[in-house]
Amino acid sequence: MTEASEYRVSILFPLPLPEPFDYLVPAEMVLQPGDHVRAPLGKRSARGVVWAVKAGPGERKLKPVEGPAGGPPLPAGIRRFVDWLARYLVQSPGIVLRSVLRSTDALKPSPTETVYLRGTGEPDRMTDARQRVIDAIMALEEASAADLAREAGVTASVVKGLVKSGALTEQLRLVDAPFDDPDPEGEGLTLTAMQAEAAGVLRRLARAGGFQAALLDGVTGSGKTEVYFEAIAEILRREPDAQILIMLPEIALTEAVLSRFEARFGAEPALWHSGAGPKARRRTWREVAEGRARIVVGARSSLFLPFPNLRMIVVDEEHDPTYKQDEGLPYQGRDLAVVRAKIEAAMVILASATPSLESLANAQAGRYVHVRLAARPGTAILPEIDTIDLREHPAEKGRWMSPPLIEAVRETLERGEQSLLYLNRRGYAPLVLCRTCGHRMVSPDTQSYLVEHRYTGRLVCHVTGFSMPKPKHCPGCNAEDSLTSIGPGVERVAEEAKLTFPEARVEIYSSDSRAGAEIVAAMERGEIDILVGTQIAAKGHNFPGLTLVGVIDADLGLAGGDPRAGERTFQTLVQVAGRAGRAERPGRALLQTHQPEHDAIQALIAGDRDAFLDMEFMVRESLGLPPFGRLAAIGFMSMNLETLDRVANDYAAKAPNSEGIEIWGPAEPPRAMIRGWYRRRILVRADKEIDISAYLRAWSIRVKTPPSVRVSIDVEPYSFI
Repeated sequence: MTEASEYRVSILFPLPLPEPFDYLVPAEMVLQPGDHVRAPLGKRSARGVVWAVKAGPGERKLKPVEGPAGGPPLPAGIRRFVDWLARYLVQSPGIVLRSVLRSTDALKPSPTETVYLRGTGEPDRMTDARQRVIDAIMALEEASAADLAREAGVTASVVKGLVKSGALTEQLRLVDAPFDDPDPEGEGLTLTAMQAEAAGVLRRLARAGGFQAALLDGVTGSGKTEVYFEAIAEILRREPDAQILIMLPEIALTEAVLSRFEARFGAEPALWHSGAGPKARRRTWREVAEGRARIVVGARSSLFLPFPNLRMIVVDEEHDPTYKQDEGLPYQGRDLAVVRAKIEAAMVILASATPSLESLANAQAGRYVHVRLAARPGTAILPEIDTIDLREHPAEKGRWMSPPLIEAVRETLERGEQSLLYLNRRGYAPLVLCRTCGHRMVSPDTQSYLVEHRYTGRLVCHVTGFSMPKPKHCPGCNAEDSLTSIGPGVERVAEEAKLTFPEARVEIYSSDSRAGAEIVAAMERGEIDILVGTQIAAKGHNFPGLTLVGVIDADLGLAGGDPRAGERTFQTLVQVAGRAGRAERPGRALLQTHQPEHDAIQALIAGDRDAFLDMEFMVRESLGLPPFGRLAAIGFMSMNLETLDRVANDYAAKAPNSEGIEIWGPAEPPRAMIRGWYRRRILVRADKEIDISAYLRAWSIRVKTPPSVRVSIDVEPYSFI
């Protein structure tokens, strides 16, 4: 490096700016790539990251860097990841960096607090208050002065007096304590021969080092978690400072994984997800950046944590659509996990009972090692799956459970076993309309129907979050008590279950449930007879007493123009059916449907996943859709409909000519207005060998859009509404 007074740095700010900006480095300052600094930006001081160091002061007059901002530097791997992602997603690198720098407090050292412990001395005179403090500290072992005083029912002065006498001692502790190191030699479950073979393949990949990718493809309940635990242990044995990331699609699954991880490795992993508070996020971010958090369990955003020594990523339930983020920075977490692993020269394991077509295509092409688990361990067997044709066995009017399903639930209750009634629709009813005039209750400034939540007495929009009390009079015709509920949600199915089986213990489990962990624990203990749940109940849970799964509406995901509709329906039904019969008792799944002949449902009944996937592959290939082609969406939003249509049409007209590219639209999406903003969309389909990101970037440069129109680009969209 040149002398400190003769070089400059490029600083990337976590802002929607097109590129890093150059600054002069003062003579007394030494900076390296990744350092956090403060620098003038316009009329203010902003925090950024040194992205590059350049020789010489440059030809232009530059502003000087103000100074370091503290904290561990961003490792080279995460900086390369930011650059790659900005190019791929057609976003400014500053927007991507903003996803990395989520916790600004983490750049500061951990705050400290004073705690009190039992000392060796005794007070000159023992009073009742002092004795209560001594008893409290013996029970608590250590506590702050306020907590100790509160526990003993005394003032803080009593605690301070015991410190002077030596009965208590003070200690300064970090508020953000380090995470315990995992023990790779912890005792795991005894593996079956099939599991041991799969674990052996993953261990060999771990020993090979460098970038390795494996698809762990195992039926529900086959022990995928224990198998990838063996690969984690191998990494930890070989590299004492290795860091490992386990990604989960749902926060609700973390508790089960945490308990299993602690049992296997003797330490809880660090957590990272939107439900964690600022203190927990600050602690995890700092400990990851310092290399002290060895294992992290997190949601998709954990991919942006600044690991200095990331050696393995596990993407559990890799097929799950919630790995795709649509709002803000749109990305597919599963795909980016593979990219991050490649950049870090790390191993990545994608685990699922129903792998995505994209992952299966990569396995078939030899890009991933395909590791299969075709059976459940021990006496557990896959559930028997059958359909109930609602055309032949309709439910009673105003009811949603058919006679065959009711009889199956009754038999299950008589055996003392548990049932799961599955419907991926929250609330009581998805539509509320007036019997007198037909008025439909919709969310203001959107075209979304309001969903009735009868337990709270409110109508809720699940798109915008708007809610209102259910009115007494129809807003359209003012008729009193004329609003009626159409269709079922989980609350309505639970109400029906309670009426049909009055002695049964019925509980609802959905993303609206405030006590999700308690519901799961009660189900595991056998304290619930009938669980009525949405998709959250179908993911990763192990309920030993559950032997019957009843799917209220197996057709729900088959409608619409989503090219992944059949695949998603098949995956969801496999996952929910797989909750049954995971212990000694055999399980059964019944699917209520008006389309028992549908390919996805027929394949599920026959247990012929490969035939269904072959058909899906054939359809996708003929249409040039992923994984045989590329898709992108360009979205437009404006509060002025005329301006919106003019801008969207002008944008489409300026598309570059290119072989292997098809452009559809602009068109009105199903949700044509949200929160008062009108929407239009252009879909782009490209042949697989085309760099669709470069094409979209070249296109965007051709067009100037007014500030009143928001334009967004989504590479590989998953939502088509």
